[in-house]
Amino acid sequence: MHIVLNQKKPAFDATIEYLHKELGALRTGRATPALVEDISVNAYDATMEIKGLASIQTQDSKTLVIDPWDKGLIKNIEKGIRDAGVGLSPVVDGTVIRIMMPPMTEDNRKSMVKKMKEYLEDARIRNRQVREEAREQVLKMEKEKEISEDDKFKLFDEIDKMTKEYNDSVESIGKNKEEEIMTI
Repeated sequence: MHIVLNQKKPAFDATIEYLHKELGALRTGRATPALVEDISVNAYDATMEIKGLASIQTQDSKTLVIDPWDKGLIKNIEKGIRDAGVGLSPVVDGTVIRIMMPPMTEDNRKSMVKKMKEYLEDARIRNRQVREEAREQVLKMEKEKEISEDDKFKLFDEIDKMTKEYNDSVESIGKNKEEEIMTI
């Protein structure tokens, strides 16, 4: 594999990793810690994410349990979740917060699929940006006589092939997530 491809592979990988993170936070009807772990909460005169303040577990497929390490932050965490606009209703149950996942309606599911498709398109755009950066790097190398014109076209083909592989991966991830969202 050419050095240009080796340099751009981490950028492609980062796009896929970011896509997984974004899709993990989409509601599918099942409880998952990814739904709340990145929600910001005011704590200790700073803004922190819930994952840095509490353990988050799934009690069952419809219930999340948030157990703050500092029990004095329980009201702050509850308020943070309510204010986040994610459509979840936290309930303080002693020293933990319980979140019951509301059932997904058909409209909710379609809305989630639409949001998911936006994330997929963002990932494809990022992949194209990485491809264009790689192509510019190859053109610069040709201009500086580091590679021949034939090598340039071979590299363009390899870059396009790599971009297609990553875009196919994005499509595959999207199909799986859509199936997960639409499953009742």
